[in-house]
Amino acid sequence: GRGFAFQRKQKIERQYRKLLKKGRKVHSQQDNQFTDTYPEHLKHLYLAEEEMFKKQRRAPDDSVLSEEKLNKAADSQAMRCHYTVLPQDGDENKAKIFFSPENCVTTEGKFKKKTSNQKAKEEYEKIKAERARKKEEAEKRKQQREAAQRLYKQKKMEAYKILSKKTKRGQPNLNLQMVFLLQKIQQNT
Repeated sequence: GRGFAFQRKQKIERQYRKLLKKGRKVHSQQDNQFTDTYPEHLKHLYLAEEEMFKKQRRAPDDSVLSEEKLNKAADSQAMRCHYTVLPQDGDENKAKIFFSPENCVTTEGKFKKKTSNQKAKEEYEKIKAERARKKEEAEKRKQQREAAQRLYKQKKMEAYKILSKKTKRGQPNLNLQMVFLLQKIQQNT
């Protein structure tokens, strides 16, 4: 049925809705405070000041965007540079790639906008790289977990062998058990 967990969930949802209502009331009062309470002959001054603050907030974002555009432009210029491929000694299959600044073609002026296909390809490459990275991390975690489990099982087996030893008459060997407990205490301290 509906146990204590369901009731707790309902209570938390009610509290959350109350907070949302309070938040809406506070915001509506704050908005009205700046526009409705000022006298009509001064209202235009406050609105002009508000516009000025909005413009100031936008300015830092524009500078960040322009820096990103410059970085993209530098990357695209590097893509236009030519690389020289020379075969290595002995092996014709292997080759070395040399970059020479003389071969780099620089073009100044407007940079071409990317087509939607290029944007989609870049997005796909980002997603693909992200998936590969996550897969590698998952593989690492899996290997670490398996190594820890192997070590745990090995220690358990050693302890079991020591504790399950019997005397000639079939009684548990208390001397070995005491030595094992002493070792365990010394390891913990």
